[in-house]
Amino acid sequence: MKGIMQDWPLTVDKLLEQARLINPTREIVTRRVSGEIVRTNYAAVYDHSKQVSSALLDEGIQLGDRVATLGWNSARHMETWYGTMGIGAVLHTINPRLHPDQIAWIANHAEDKVLVFDTTFLPIIEAIKDKLETVKTFVIYAGADDMPENTLGAVPYDLWIDGRSTDVRWGDFPEDTACGLCYTSGTTGNPKGVLYSHRSNVLHTLVTMSKDAMGMGADDVVLPVVPMFHANAWGLALSCPGTGASMVMPGAQMDGASIYELLDSEKVTITAAVPTVWLLLLQYLRENNLKLPHLKKVIIGGSAIPENILRAFEQDFEVDVIHAWGMTETSPLGTLGTLPPHLMDADIDTRMAQKLKQGRPPFGVELKVVDDEGNEQPRDGKSSGKLLVRGAAIAAGYFKGDGGNVLDENGFFDTGDVANLDEFGTMQITDRAKDVIKSGGEWISSIDIENIAVGHPKVANAAAIGIYHPKWDERPLLIIQAAEGESPTKEEVLASLEGKIAKWWTPDDVQFVEEIPLGATGKINKLKLREMFKDYTLPTA
Repeated sequence: MKGIMQDWPLTVDKLLEQARLINPTREIVTRRVSGEIVRTNYAAVYDHSKQVSSALLDEGIQLGDRVATLGWNSARHMETWYGTMGIGAVLHTINPRLHPDQIAWIANHAEDKVLVFDTTFLPIIEAIKDKLETVKTFVIYAGADDMPENTLGAVPYDLWIDGRSTDVRWGDFPEDTACGLCYTSGTTGNPKGVLYSHRSNVLHTLVTMSKDAMGMGADDVVLPVVPMFHANAWGLALSCPGTGASMVMPGAQMDGASIYELLDSEKVTITAAVPTVWLLLLQYLRENNLKLPHLKKVIIGGSAIPENILRAFEQDFEVDVIHAWGMTETSPLGTLGTLPPHLMDADIDTRMAQKLKQGRPPFGVELKVVDDEGNEQPRDGKSSGKLLVRGAAIAAGYFKGDGGNVLDENGFFDTGDVANLDEFGTMQITDRAKDVIKSGGEWISSIDIENIAVGHPKVANAAAIGIYHPKWDERPLLIIQAAEGESPTKEEVLASLEGKIAKWWTPDDVQFVEEIPLGATGKINKLKLREMFKDYTLPTA
C-alpha cells in the first residue's frame, strides 16, 4: 500500500522559487573582479536566471546537455547555476586552479557545449581554445562597457541575457535527472566526474539547514568563501536561497583585508572556507587589533584545522567553529563538528579536543570503519581503518563509468581516508590511505604531526611524508614552510612535537622549502612533495 500524498519532485529550481516568493528582497552582495561592490536580491536573480535559461535554449541546449562555468562566487555565477539546472541541463563547474591541460581534458570529457567564465580566466581559455572540442559558445561575465577583447568570439554575459524572456518552464522532469557535474582533482590519474541529481542536491540542502549542521535562517548573512567551482560550494549556493539567508560573494579577493572588510561592512553572521583562508584572516585581525562583532559561526573544512586557529576563533573572537569533513563524492558534507549534547558544558580543553575531530554525520549519511579484510571496527574512538560511507547524496559511481564499480556489496563507498569512530558517532580522520606512513608495520598519522608543527609561531605550513628506510620500511620526514620573516631551526620544530605525539612518531629529519605545493582545492599536494624528495635519503638510513 502506498501513501496518498502529492508527487512534488525534488528539483533545485524550487529552492530559488522559494527565495523569490518568501524572501524576494534579501540581498546578494558581490565584489566583482574589478573590485566594485554590486547589490541585487533574490527576486532579480530569479528573473536573470530565467533569462539565462532562455539564452541557453536559444543556443540549442537540451535536457542533459552540459554547460560549464569557470567563475568566482558572484550573483552572475548563481544565475548561471539556476538558469542551467532549471531546464534540466547539467551545470559543470570547472576548477580554474587545475592545470590548463586538465581543464581542456575535463571540458572535452564532459562534452561541454557552452562555457561561461570570469575575465580573470580569459588567458587560460584563449590558451586552450584549440583543444576544446565541443564548446560552441563562449560567454564572459562582463557588460558591454567592460568586455575584454578576445579571440574566442565570446559575448558579454549582460548582453547575452538582456531582453530575454523570463517565461521559461523549470523543473519539468523527474527528480533523479542529472543536475550538476564536478570533477575530482585528479591527484592520481585523470579526474573523474561526480554527477549529482536534483534529488540528491535538494536532500543535501535540507541536511545543511539543520541546527547541528550549518543551521542558517532567513535572518543570517552568509559569506561563502569556499568557491562555487568546488564541490557545490559546500551546498551554500542552494541552502541560502532555500532559507532566505542573505549572501555576500567575495569574488576573487581572498586576502585577510578583503575578507575582513566584507565580514564587517555586511555584518556577516556565518562564513565558510578552508583553513588557509582563516589563517590569513587571523593574521590580519591580530596585526590591526580588530574584532568580529557580527560573526557567529565559522565553518572550516577541506583539510584538518590546526588547534591554534580553532582556539583563536573560539577564545579570542568568541566565534563558534564548526569543523566539517566531506568530499566531491559526498556532495560534499559528510560530518560536522557541532558539539554533542553530553559535551556542551565540558571544560574548554575537552570541547577543543572534540572540535578538532571531523564531527558526526547528519541524518542521511552513514559511516563505518573497516579493516583490510572488511571487518567493521569497534566504535571506541581508537580502532582505525578504512572509512566507508553511504547515503542519500553519496556518489554511486563516476560519470561515463570511469573507475568501474566503486561500491562494496553493501553499497558503501570507500572514501580513501583512514579514520576511527567513537560511541557517539564522532569521526576522526587519522590519514589519507595513500598518505599513511607505515613504519615497522604500524601507522603514523601525518595529519597529527602536521597540525602540531603548524602551530609553531615560526611555521606557516607543514607536511609529513614517508621516506624509505631499510629497517623500518618508512620513516616520517617533516617538510616546513617558514612563516614570513622567520627562520625556524630543525631543533625548534622537533621540540614543538615533544610530549604531543608518540616518541616513535617523531620525524627522522626536517627539511625546509620556500613554499609547500598545494593542489587545486587548496590541500597539500603530497604527490608533488613525494616527487620532490624521491631521491632524498634520511640521516637515520
